[in-house]
Amino acid sequence: MVLCGASSFRVLTVTLFLTRITVAQEHVSFPTEDGGLIYADLYGKAARGVVLAHGGRFNKESWEKQARTLAEAGFCVLAIDFRGYGQSRGPGQADPLSAPLKWDVLAAVRYLKRTGAKTVSVVGASMGGAAADASIESEPGEIDRLVLLAAWTDGAPEKIKGRKLFIVARDDASGDGDLRLPHIRSNYEKTVEPKKLVVLDGSAHAQFLFATDQAERVMREILNFLSEP
Repeated sequence: MVLCGASSFRVLTVTLFLTRITVAQEHVSFPTEDGGLIYADLYGKAARGVVLAHGGRFNKESWEKQARTLAEAGFCVLAIDFRGYGQSRGPGQADPLSAPLKWDVLAAVRYLKRTGAKTVSVVGASMGGAAADASIESEPGEIDRLVLLAAWTDGAPEKIKGRKLFIVARDDASGDGDLRLPHIRSNYEKTVEPKKLVVLDGSAHAQFLFATDQAERVMREILNFLSEP
């Protein structure tokens, strides 16, 4: 009887855990200003929102571990698929790297605001650096904080609004060997305060940092930045 009871308790615990996971994640979609339609995964319910914008070799599902960590820390998290990924679509989707992805990010920010978020921050990785362009395009206060993982804007960095955190590995380089740090440092120097630049050891690019021994530090830097009063 004791063993049976223990087994039943384990089953109940597992069932409750799986139920919690199921309830914590919701699939949503919303339109963009330029006629696109974005699909996303929503984690948690909170007054502080965070949009996760993936890199070119990733998708919304790639953020699941980080999204759950942020949700457990008290954020409402929206991980999007950019147009051309998954079911998301919109003008330019055949070549997402040159598509106006800023509208996907802004649509996500505005979705969270419409559904109850008081503040919204954005974490953009590599191609997800379109978040910087979204910040330039946004209304004052629309994007509270911006985290750029190995990303920058080719626009006017001095027009990026809100608090900014840049994170990059020192030896992160493009396929042709061009180091990304100089581009990111140039963006950082041109942005206005408040801002922070974190340069890590190694060469992992953007979301690939989460598969290295730097993963814990990257997540801690992001959490601390998003949680600061």
